[in-house]
Amino acid sequence: MVPFSILDLSPVIEGGTVAQSLENSRRLAQEAEAYGYKRFWLAEHHGMRGIASAATSLVIQHVAAGTEKIRVGSGGIMLPNHSPLVIAEQFGTLAALFPDRVDLGLGRAPGTDMRTAQALRRNLDSAANNFPQDVVELMQLMGPTSPEQKVIAIPGAGSNVPVWLLGSSHYSAHLAGMLGLPFAFASHFAPDMLLTALDIYRERFEPSQYLDKPHAMVGVMGAAADTDAEADYLFTSMQQSFVRLRRGTPGAFPAPVDDMDPHWSEGERINVEHTLQYAVVGGPDKIKRQIADFLSITKADELIVSMPIYDMDARLKSVRLFAEARQGLALAA
Repeated sequence: MVPFSILDLSPVIEGGTVAQSLENSRRLAQEAEAYGYKRFWLAEHHGMRGIASAATSLVIQHVAAGTEKIRVGSGGIMLPNHSPLVIAEQFGTLAALFPDRVDLGLGRAPGTDMRTAQALRRNLDSAANNFPQDVVELMQLMGPTSPEQKVIAIPGAGSNVPVWLLGSSHYSAHLAGMLGLPFAFASHFAPDMLLTALDIYRERFEPSQYLDKPHAMVGVMGAAADTDAEADYLFTSMQQSFVRLRRGTPGAFPAPVDDMDPHWSEGERINVEHTLQYAVVGGPDKIKRQIADFLSITKADELIVSMPIYDMDARLKSVRLFAEARQGLALAA
């Protein structure tokens, strides 16, 4: 059966604190580990009041220290925000602390607004254009050293941290295939190019020292509960969050509401529902059907689920229900 993983943004809820959010990420990872999830990834976003994972490497360390077996990593590090040497040192350090448990997912987007991106990158054009070269440089810095090598990542050299390319368009699909790397598509918020990007990746894949055949992960937003109605209620937090993001007024992660109609216009509803068309939301039977349908159309090798739920106990329960749905699908196969 396809492995399940978790993508977490360390959401800062309305009325909550960053410290609480980071502790909740650790608790969520512990629950995911207990229920057999394969990976727990954290994402780099900047300048967003509702997301506490900006210093992604530090949050990965915090989560990894509270778990024992589950793989931990980035989904992703936005590489153009950093020099490859700095990321090689950070993830080389993580690999030394948590051997054979660390993944490095790389993205090309800024993970923020343009003003904050300018503060991070200084030169936006050159940073984005250098992405393929930076990926190759980073992998070389984490690989074996050579006698003529002048720049060495310490820690980092020889760590061989597994690198994934992340994408929401065709660009990274082409690059991941060309480099022979695993590929993760951000279908949890960018559904339009999912199937064509997967086709491109699989068609263009070149076997490499890292991977002998294509390996694709796909993402969904998820909210599972005892009933469909309860899950729909929990998911209104994510719907509100997307509306606010589209309006340019993002904030702390909102509490769920009984009715979304007062919170969005008809145009906003259509836009958000399109963006979240692959979301898996419902009670046990419904989410099992939705997962089966999604995996059938994507033929994915892994599924990664982001569970943006306001109440922590409900988030933990959703983790359990998704794991049970996977077990049910495995038994039915």
